[in-house]
Amino acid sequence: MAPIRVLFVSHSYPRADGDIAGSFVHRLAVALAARGDIVRVLAPATADADQTAELDGIRVDRYGYAPAAWQTLAYEGNMAQQVQGSWRGKAAFAGLLLGGALAVRRAVAAWRPAVVHAHWWLPGALQCAWSIGRTPLVTTLHGSDVRLAIGVPRAHGAFRAVMRRSQRVTAVSRWLRDEALAMAPGTSIEVGPMPVDVSLFTPSPGAKENKLLFVGRLNAQKGAGQLLEALAGSGSNCTLDVIGAGDDRAALAARAAALGLASRVTFHGALPQAQLVPFYQRARAVVVPSEQEGLGLVAVEAQLCETPVIAFRSGGLTDVVIDGETGYLVPSGDIPAMSFAINAVDTHPSDALARGRVGRSRMLLAFNPAAVSEHYHRVYQDIVRATP
Repeated sequence: MAPIRVLFVSHSYPRADGDIAGSFVHRLAVALAARGDIVRVLAPATADADQTAELDGIRVDRYGYAPAAWQTLAYEGNMAQQVQGSWRGKAAFAGLLLGGALAVRRAVAAWRPAVVHAHWWLPGALQCAWSIGRTPLVTTLHGSDVRLAIGVPRAHGAFRAVMRRSQRVTAVSRWLRDEALAMAPGTSIEVGPMPVDVSLFTPSPGAKENKLLFVGRLNAQKGAGQLLEALAGSGSNCTLDVIGAGDDRAALAARAAALGLASRVTFHGALPQAQLVPFYQRARAVVVPSEQEGLGLVAVEAQLCETPVIAFRSGGLTDVVIDGETGYLVPSGDIPAMSFAINAVDTHPSDALARGRVGRSRMLLAFNPAAVSEHYHRVYQDIVRATP
């Protein structure tokens, strides 16, 4: 069969090598191209990226949607906060939906892809639903898009309409699939993860250090505050590296000081993926205290580095972390139970090392780009064969 032409539509995509925004979508595009398919990407404009560029052989076109100073909704992971927080954010979001829909229509007319693959139902699949004519649509649910729909009942109708318009729907975890099905009963949704850079995230021959690691945005949903509480109550003398940016940084630093942890907690800010690797490799465990996580890519990256994960039994993390085998799952929101797990990692390091090794084997099977791209190629192939 001839190479399949696929148009990716995503509100988040790397602006340059090392940019973490939408990097898993980029890895899928590159892996599909490596196996022979032809992929182009459509994404929103931003001040620090060219309108048209090529990244690792993938053409990326970025569309404008508002005055330049207002084009800040994408890439930083705070779209919902901007839209809720000001009239300017709401106006920019309206422009994003309309500008994206028009850009999709132009791209489909000019390039004639066999399949359009929208990442995130909102805004991506919603932009595509009535802009691509009879071109088949694949929609992938990533997490934040479904959480938003759950919390906004008036969005459920649009969500169901997008599900009906999509020839295939995928979700990155079983939990995400089940949450989507609760809003759109009868929809056929299959589970399929996004790829992770298995060549970058690798173990180190060096010894683990008495450190814990948190990687993520510093906001309530990611749960860094709960981690501080758990560390303070653990009796462990582990230090904690916190990597990420967000509005809660100052409050978290103050909370660490109030808990007597100021000398044991280091805030590093956001770092490119390549600079994350040594932190993953040295940590005794990575703690993921977020709830309703779509999948938990941090947990995947940690285990690829043979570092076990401590996490709440919540969201897609239950697909990624196997309690007692690759890490430690504790009841959602249970701070004392998380404290107990932190203490276990500190007092039984050989057990933690064993779990990390098992974790790497499992992650290599599930998340390597070749396997994930082969899955999606078959999805596209099935659609093309069924399309008159």
